Amino acid sequence: MNDNNPKVDAWMAREKSWPAECAALRAIAQASGLTENFKWGQPCYTLDGRNIVLIHGFKEYCALLFFKGALMKDPKGLLIRQTDNVQSARQIRFTELAQIEALRDDLKTYIEDAIAVETSGAKIERKTTAQFPMPEELAARLDADFALKTAFHALTPGRQRGYLLHIASAKQAKTREARIDKCAPKMLAGKGLDD
Repeated sequence: MNDNNPKVDAWMAREKSWPAECAALRAIAQASGLTENFKWGQPCYTLDGRNIVLIHGFKEYCALLFFKGALMKDPKGLLIRQTDNVQSARQIRFTELAQIEALRDDLKTYIEDAIAVETSGAKIERKTTAQFPMPEELAARLDADFALKTAFHALTPGRQRGYLLHIASAKQAKTREARIDKCAPKMLAGKGLDD
């Protein structure tokens, strides 16, 4: 059994939505021999400093998130890709303690597979920024505004992706254009969406 991380203890004491479920997931993760850490405000289990699995809760469910889940075996069909934009991580979601208890042995196997993937040195082939679609409204705006185009292309690839995903996620052209208007000053300042 792993030593309890005091930050995870504090998080568990504050957990109101999924306390029993998170406690059960924690016990399974700790039994795997991984090191318990606290990253991104969530319990995170690592191997030699490398992230393997994270416990997190949402309004509708709690989950185990496997950092390299895209490379894992999924014999039970449990792994879920959160959104189309998530390239490597996969989740197993739960809405009640009984689901976790029923899958306890399977969850141990999934964690073992995640450890095997990490120790194998396997890497995720990530899409490059150029492979993400450019919303036509943004392309038109960049073509019409040289300063904005220069600023956008000077951003780091991660910041460019952030803008591409944020703008493209709007369903209506009007909303995409409004997002471009709102983001343009940050782009011109060399900042990312969340800076």
